[in-house]
Amino acid sequence: MTQVGKSTALSVFVVLLFAVTFHAEAQQPAKVPTIGFMRGGSPTAPEVDAFRQGLRELGYVEGKNIIIDFRNTEGKTDRFASVAAELVRLKVDIIVAAGGSAVVLAAKPATDTIPIVMTNPGDPVAIGVVASLARPGEMLRG
Repeated sequence: MTQVGKSTALSVFVVLLFAVTFHAEAQQPAKVPTIGFMRGGSPTAPEVDAFRQGLRELGYVEGKNIIIDFRNTEGKTDRFASVAAELVRLKVDIIVAAGGSAVVLAAKPATDTIPIVMTNPGDPVAIGVVASLARPGEMLRG
């Protein structure tokens, strides 16, 4: 094979390599969003069923276009912080802190970047997780 032939073959190989790589990347499935759901009780409680139903009404089907990663501490409040840290390590897209202020207070210091949805936190201003009810998305840090 001549030098020109080798060069042409190498060029064709490089072009094919880029084409295959681009095609493989284009075929990658979209990331399915993951909800980290932490609570102190059983994951089969009526609140969880209502949560799933609400997601279905919005078009989210668990296992199809959304993943819910349930974590519970079986009532052991000393495990809340480690469960929150685990959800952060798993890189969930959002954390639902269900079951009162203790769960919310454990989730808050675990992340500054993952949004936290609170259920039954009592008064979130009084417990120090939001600056005001007018702007609840701005959680207090620290």
